Amino acid sequence: MRTLTRILLLTLAAALALSPWIPATHAQQASISAAPHSAIEPASEAHRFPTQTLHYDAEWRLWKAGSATLRIEPSGEMEHVIATAEASGTVAVLYRVEDRIESYFDRRSNCSDRILKHSEEGFHKRETTLLFDPAHGKSVLDERNLRSGETKHQETDSPACVTDVLSGIYYLGSQRLEPGAVHVFPLNDGGKTVDVTAFVEGRENVKTDAGTFRTLRVAVYSGAGPLKGRGKLWVWYTDDASHLPVQMRSRLFWGTMTLRLTRVDK
Repeated sequence: MRTLTRILLLTLAAALALSPWIPATHAQQASISAAPHSAIEPASEAHRFPTQTLHYDAEWRLWKAGSATLRIEPSGEMEHVIATAEASGTVAVLYRVEDRIESYFDRRSNCSDRILKHSEEGFHKRETTLLFDPAHGKSVLDERNLRSGETKHQETDSPACVTDVLSGIYYLGSQRLEPGAVHVFPLNDGGKTVDVTAFVEGRENVKTDAGTFRTLRVAVYSGAGPLKGRGKLWVWYTDDASHLPVQMRSRLFWGTMTLRLTRVDK
Protein backbone atom coordinates (compact mmCIF):
# COMPACT_ATOMS: atom_id res chain seq x y z
CA MET A 1 0.00 0.00 0.00
CA ARG A 2 2.97 2.38 0.07
CA THR A 3 2.28 2.74 -3.66
CA LEU A 4 -1.01 4.44 -2.78
CA THR A 5 0.84 7.19 -0.98
CA ARG A 6 3.11 7.89 -3.89
CA ILE A 7 0.23 7.91 -6.33
CA LEU A 8 -1.70 10.28 -4.07
CA LEU A 9 1.41 12.46 -3.80
CA LEU A 10 0.88 13.39 -7.39
CA THR A 11 0.31 10.25 -9.32
CA LEU A 12 3.42 11.08 -11.29
CA ALA A 13 5.58 10.98 -8.17
CA ALA A 14 5.15 7.25 -8.02
CA ALA A 15 4.73 6.32 -11.60
CA LEU A 16 7.15 8.77 -13.15
CA ALA A 17 10.01 6.58 -11.98
CA LEU A 18 8.34 3.23 -11.80
CA SER A 19 5.44 2.64 -14.17
CA PRO A 20 6.17 1.47 -17.70
CA TRP A 21 3.85 2.11 -20.61
CA ILE A 22 4.00 0.50 -24.03
CA PRO A 23 3.29 2.72 -27.07
CA ALA A 24 0.28 1.42 -28.94
CA THR A 25 1.01 2.48 -32.49
CA HIS A 26 3.83 2.04 -34.98
CA ALA A 27 4.14 5.83 -35.26
CA GLN A 28 4.77 6.14 -31.52
CA GLN A 29 7.27 3.29 -31.61
CA ALA A 30 9.13 4.96 -34.46
CA SER A 31 9.27 8.29 -32.62
CA ILE A 32 10.60 6.66 -29.46
CA SER A 33 13.19 4.67 -31.40
CA ALA A 34 14.54 7.99 -32.68
CA ALA A 35 14.46 9.58 -29.20
CA PRO A 36 17.51 11.52 -27.95
CA HIS A 37 19.90 10.11 -25.37
CA SER A 38 18.86 10.46 -21.74
CA ALA A 39 19.79 13.90 -20.36
CA ILE A 40 18.44 16.77 -18.27
CA GLU A 41 17.94 19.83 -20.48
CA PRO A 42 17.48 23.47 -19.38
CA ALA A 43 14.00 24.96 -19.56
CA SER A 44 12.82 26.23 -22.93
CA GLU A 45 13.33 29.95 -23.51
CA ALA A 46 9.61 30.70 -23.25
CA HIS A 47 9.13 28.89 -19.93
CA ARG A 48 9.07 30.58 -16.53
CA PHE A 49 8.57 28.72 -13.26
CA PRO A 50 5.56 30.34 -11.53
CA THR A 51 5.00 30.90 -7.82
CA GLN A 52 1.73 29.06 -7.18
CA THR A 53 -0.10 26.29 -5.33
CA LEU A 54 -2.08 23.66 -7.23
CA HIS A 55 -4.90 21.82 -5.43
CA TYR A 56 -6.08 18.39 -6.58
CA ASP A 57 -8.82 15.92 -5.68
CA ALA A 58 -7.92 12.26 -6.04
CA GLU A 59 -10.36 9.60 -7.25
CA TRP A 60 -9.82 5.86 -6.94
CA ARG A 61 -12.36 3.45 -8.46
CA LEU A 62 -15.05 6.17 -8.48
CA TRP A 63 -14.43 6.97 -4.77
CA LYS A 64 -12.81 10.15 -3.53
CA ALA A 65 -9.44 8.92 -2.32
CA GLY A 66 -8.12 12.17 -0.86
CA SER A 67 -6.53 15.45 -1.80
CA ALA A 68 -3.08 16.69 -2.77
CA THR A 69 -1.33 20.02 -3.16
CA LEU A 70 1.71 20.98 -5.19
CA ARG A 71 3.45 24.31 -4.56
CA ILE A 72 6.47 25.83 -6.28
CA GLU A 73 8.30 28.95 -5.07
CA PRO A 74 11.77 30.48 -5.52
CA SER A 75 14.49 29.85 -2.93
CA GLY A 76 17.68 31.68 -3.90
CA GLU A 77 18.98 30.13 -7.11
CA MET A 78 16.76 27.11 -6.53
CA GLU A 79 13.10 26.33 -7.07
CA HIS A 80 11.44 24.84 -3.99
CA VAL A 81 8.63 22.33 -4.58
CA ILE A 82 6.35 21.19 -1.75
CA ALA A 83 3.81 18.40 -2.14
CA THR A 84 1.31 17.17 0.43
CA ALA A 85 -1.15 14.30 0.31
CA GLU A 86 -3.91 13.19 2.63
CA ALA A 87 -6.24 10.21 2.21
CA SER A 88 -9.96 10.65 2.88
CA GLY A 89 -13.24 8.72 2.74
CA THR A 90 -13.14 4.95 2.23
CA VAL A 91 -9.43 4.98 1.39
CA ALA A 92 -8.60 6.72 4.69
CA VAL A 93 -10.52 4.05 6.58
CA LEU A 94 -8.55 1.33 4.81
CA TYR A 95 -5.19 3.06 5.06
CA ARG A 96 -4.19 6.36 6.71
CA VAL A 97 -1.99 8.60 4.57
CA GLU A 98 -0.49 11.98 5.52
CA ASP A 99 2.68 12.79 3.62
CA ARG A 100 4.82 15.79 2.78
CA ILE A 101 7.65 15.87 0.26
CA GLU A 102 9.92 18.80 -0.53
CA SER A 103 12.35 19.07 -3.41
CA TYR A 104 14.88 21.66 -4.51
CA PHE A 105 16.23 21.99 -8.05
CA ASP A 106 18.43 24.50 -9.88
CA ARG A 107 16.21 26.66 -12.10
CA ARG A 108 19.03 27.24 -14.61
CA SER A 109 20.19 23.65 -15.13
CA ASN A 110 17.02 21.80 -13.97
CA CYS A 111 19.29 19.50 -11.89
CA SER A 112 17.83 18.25 -8.60
CA ASP A 113 19.66 19.26 -5.43
CA ARG A 114 17.85 17.42 -2.61
CA ILE A 115 14.58 15.85 -1.43
CA LEU A 116 13.06 15.86 2.07
CA LYS A 117 10.25 13.44 2.94
CA HIS A 118 8.00 13.10 5.97
CA SER A 119 5.78 10.03 5.60
CA GLU A 120 2.93 8.73 7.73
CA GLU A 121 1.51 5.66 6.02
CA GLY A 122 -0.60 3.30 8.10
CA PHE A 123 1.58 2.28 11.05
CA HIS A 124 4.75 3.54 9.35
CA LYS A 125 6.23 6.92 10.20
CA ARG A 126 9.60 8.00 8.80
CA GLU A 127 11.72 10.94 7.69
CA THR A 128 14.02 10.71 4.69
CA THR A 129 16.66 13.02 3.23
CA LEU A 130 18.12 12.47 -0.23
CA LEU A 131 21.06 14.63 -1.32
CA PHE A 132 22.58 14.68 -4.79
CA ASP A 133 26.38 15.01 -4.86
CA PRO A 134 27.38 15.65 -8.49
CA ALA A 135 31.06 16.19 -7.60
CA HIS A 136 31.34 12.56 -6.44
CA GLY A 137 28.63 11.12 -8.71
CA LYS A 138 26.51 9.94 -5.77
CA SER A 139 23.04 10.20 -4.31
CA VAL A 140 23.12 10.03 -0.50
CA LEU A 141 20.04 8.75 1.32
CA ASP A 142 19.49 8.98 5.09
CA GLU A 143 16.27 7.59 6.58
CA ARG A 144 14.99 7.41 10.15
CA ASN A 145 12.05 5.37 11.43
CA LEU A 146 10.30 7.72 13.85
CA ARG A 147 8.65 4.83 15.71
CA SER A 148 11.55 2.44 16.21
CA GLY A 149 14.46 4.88 15.94
CA GLU A 150 16.15 2.69 13.32
CA THR A 151 18.28 4.54 10.76
CA LYS A 152 19.46 3.78 7.24
CA HIS A 153 22.33 5.30 5.24
CA GLN A 154 22.81 4.50 1.58
CA GLU A 155 25.05 5.93 -1.13
CA THR A 156 24.30 5.11 -4.75
CA ASP A 157 26.05 5.97 -8.00
CA SER A 158 24.20 8.74 -9.81
CA PRO A 159 24.81 10.90 -12.91
CA ALA A 160 25.99 14.46 -12.32
CA CYS A 161 22.56 15.85 -13.22
CA VAL A 162 19.25 14.07 -12.57
CA THR A 163 15.70 14.99 -11.70
CA ASP A 164 13.60 13.40 -8.95
CA VAL A 165 10.05 12.09 -8.57
CA LEU A 166 8.69 15.47 -7.44
CA SER A 167 10.70 17.98 -9.49
CA GLY A 168 10.20 15.72 -12.50
CA ILE A 169 6.73 17.09 -13.22
CA TYR A 170 8.14 20.63 -13.42
CA TYR A 171 11.11 19.45 -15.43
CA LEU A 172 8.86 17.88 -18.05
CA GLY A 173 6.60 20.96 -18.05
CA SER A 174 9.63 23.17 -18.73
CA GLN A 175 10.38 21.37 -22.01
CA ARG A 176 8.88 21.92 -25.45
CA LEU A 177 5.76 19.78 -25.63
CA GLU A 178 4.28 19.13 -29.06
CA PRO A 179 2.39 16.08 -30.38
CA GLY A 180 4.90 13.38 -31.28
CA ALA A 181 7.70 14.85 -29.16
CA VAL A 182 9.79 12.47 -27.04
CA HIS A 183 11.84 13.39 -23.96
CA VAL A 184 14.19 10.95 -22.23
CA PHE A 185 15.76 11.90 -18.91
CA PRO A 186 17.47 10.33 -15.84
CA LEU A 187 15.47 10.19 -12.61
CA ASN A 188 16.64 9.16 -9.14
CA ASP A 189 14.56 8.49 -6.03
CA GLY A 190 17.32 7.27 -3.73
CA GLY A 191 17.92 3.97 -5.45
CA LYS A 192 19.14 3.16 -8.93
CA THR A 193 18.84 5.95 -11.48
CA VAL A 194 16.40 5.05 -14.26
CA ASP A 195 15.83 6.54 -17.68
CA VAL A 196 12.30 7.89 -18.02
CA THR A 197 10.62 8.43 -21.39
CA ALA A 198 7.79 10.91 -21.96
CA PHE A 199 5.82 10.75 -25.21
CA VAL A 200 3.39 13.53 -26.17
CA GLU A 201 0.40 11.59 -27.51
CA GLY A 202 -1.75 14.50 -28.68
CA ARG A 203 -4.10 17.34 -27.76
CA GLU A 204 -7.27 16.93 -25.69
CA ASN A 205 -9.84 19.11 -23.91
CA VAL A 206 -10.01 18.39 -20.17
CA LYS A 207 -12.71 19.66 -17.79
CA THR A 208 -12.07 19.93 -14.04
CA ASP A 209 -13.49 21.98 -11.17
CA ALA A 210 -10.89 24.62 -12.05
CA GLY A 211 -12.25 25.02 -15.61
CA THR A 212 -11.97 23.59 -19.09
CA PHE A 213 -8.49 23.39 -20.55
CA ARG A 214 -6.92 22.70 -23.93
CA THR A 215 -4.18 20.22 -23.02
CA LEU A 216 -1.35 18.05 -24.26
CA ARG A 217 -1.63 14.43 -23.10
CA VAL A 218 1.76 12.98 -22.16
CA ALA A 219 2.44 9.28 -21.50
CA VAL A 220 5.30 8.68 -19.07
CA TYR A 221 7.02 5.36 -18.49
CA SER A 222 10.20 3.54 -17.52
CA GLY A 223 11.46 0.04 -18.16
CA ALA A 224 12.83 -0.36 -14.63
CA GLY A 225 11.55 -0.46 -11.07
CA PRO A 226 9.33 -2.73 -8.96
CA LEU A 227 6.18 -1.88 -10.95
CA LYS A 228 7.71 -2.86 -14.28
CA GLY A 229 4.99 -4.18 -16.59
CA ARG A 230 2.20 -3.41 -14.11
CA GLY A 231 0.94 0.10 -14.79
CA LYS A 232 0.46 3.16 -16.97
CA LEU A 233 0.72 6.92 -16.34
CA TRP A 234 -0.57 9.99 -18.17
CA VAL A 235 -0.18 13.70 -17.40
CA TRP A 236 -2.28 16.42 -19.06
CA TYR A 237 -0.43 19.75 -19.39
CA THR A 238 -2.11 22.95 -20.59
CA ASP A 239 -1.29 23.69 -24.22
CA ASP A 240 0.35 27.05 -23.52
CA ALA A 241 3.65 28.41 -22.23
CA SER A 242 2.82 27.61 -18.57
CA HIS A 243 2.27 23.84 -19.14
CA LEU A 244 0.09 23.61 -16.04
CA PRO A 245 -0.51 19.96 -14.99
CA VAL A 246 -4.32 19.90 -14.75
CA GLN A 247 -4.86 16.15 -14.60
CA MET A 248 -2.82 13.02 -13.83
CA ARG A 249 -3.86 9.39 -14.09
CA SER A 250 -2.10 6.22 -13.01
CA ARG A 251 -3.52 2.83 -13.95
CA LEU A 252 -2.00 0.15 -11.74
CA PHE A 253 -2.74 -3.47 -10.92
CA TRP A 254 -5.00 -2.43 -7.98
CA GLY A 255 -7.04 0.15 -9.89
CA THR A 256 -6.96 3.60 -11.49
CA MET A 257 -6.09 6.76 -9.55
CA THR A 258 -6.93 10.14 -11.11
CA LEU A 259 -5.94 13.55 -9.79
CA ARG A 260 -7.87 16.56 -11.12
CA LEU A 261 -7.06 20.20 -10.55
CA THR A 262 -9.63 21.98 -8.39
CA ARG A 263 -8.04 25.42 -7.99
CA VAL A 264 -4.86 27.45 -8.34
CA ASP A 265 -3.57 29.85 -5.66
CA LYS A 266 -0.79 32.35 -6.09
